[in-house]
Amino acid sequence: MIVRSFKDIEDTERHIKSKSGTWESKRIVLAREGVGFSLHETILYAGTETSMWYANHIEAVLCVEGEAELTNDETGEKHWITPGTMYLLNGHEKHTMRPKTDFRCVCVFNPPITGREDHDENGVYPLITETEEA
Repeated sequence: MIVRSFKDIEDTERHIKSKSGTWESKRIVLAREGVGFSLHETILYAGTETSMWYANHIEAVLCVEGEAELTNDETGEKHWITPGTMYLLNGHEKHTMRPKTDFRCVCVFNPPITGREDHDENGVYPLITETEEA
């Protein structure tokens, strides 16, 4: 059994701040736990824009605080995401987030991420695998 809080991992190697300066993520469950998914709390900062494309992962996102516009970059379709709203990138959709306020969400990735990933120039996380124990 693993018990850990987001506060426990603050300012550790599991607390990642993006190179772009538009988001930060606390990765509470990673591939090294060997459970088949990773779990994160991510904050996208108000007034920023982040384009992403999880070509190698499926991501489910549940908004718990804040508001943001989600654009499906492939179709142009826009969605307003508010607390209690979930979106699932089950088709590896290219998308852009534009937070109106600081936007806090809980994210699940499959396959799990290792914690070393950051978005490349196309917004893609590389597929890195590992299952060793923490």
